[in-house]
Amino acid sequence: MLDVLRIPPAELFALLAAIGFAAGLNLYATIAVLGLLARFSHLPLPPGLQLLDTWPVILVSAALFAVEFFADKIPAFDLVWNTLHTFIRIPVAGLLAYQATNQLSPEKQLLATLLGAGVAFVAHGGKTAARAAVTASPEPLSNITLSLGEDALAIALTWLATRHPYAAGAVAAVLVAITVLMARLVIRALKTLFRGAEQELAR
Repeated sequence: MLDVLRIPPAELFALLAAIGFAAGLNLYATIAVLGLLARFSHLPLPPGLQLLDTWPVILVSAALFAVEFFADKIPAFDLVWNTLHTFIRIPVAGLLAYQATNQLSPEKQLLATLLGAGVAFVAHGGKTAARAAVTASPEPLSNITLSLGEDALAIALTWLATRHPYAAGAVAAVLVAITVLMARLVIRALKTLFRGAEQELAR
């Protein structure tokens, strides 16, 4: 069992990178998994995150995950959903990292916050870019399959981060590198996403 309060800073940063990537894919699933693991004594949370293991937070995050599970699989509507969550996933991922590093120096805490938010930004950008690319497909199967894969990856990466932080951090680093290497495609797809979302909201 991982003791977040005693692990070395490098290991903690690896964990936060993995959690940040998971949050960028599916914030509500990430929070629900962290809360449940802590609730059933599989993960001691630092003081700043102990609110996550309360039943109200667990139930609300699980309910929002259920909503996102269906909303994220509806072609076109998922574009609007993911656009709105640009302003939710990234700041909350940064906040989680900030709260998890209360025991570190202010400089390291700031670095952790930027790491969490930055990795979440890359994950969210990759997710929305991929979603914009498959939404144009006339059949819904590709959209549903992609969404299920994202949900599974977010949950699995969160769990792995609490058991093997370095391995999870390495997976997150590889995924970030792949997304960054495809930055040109991501930027082009994000522009398409925002144009499509504006058209949907204008209707």
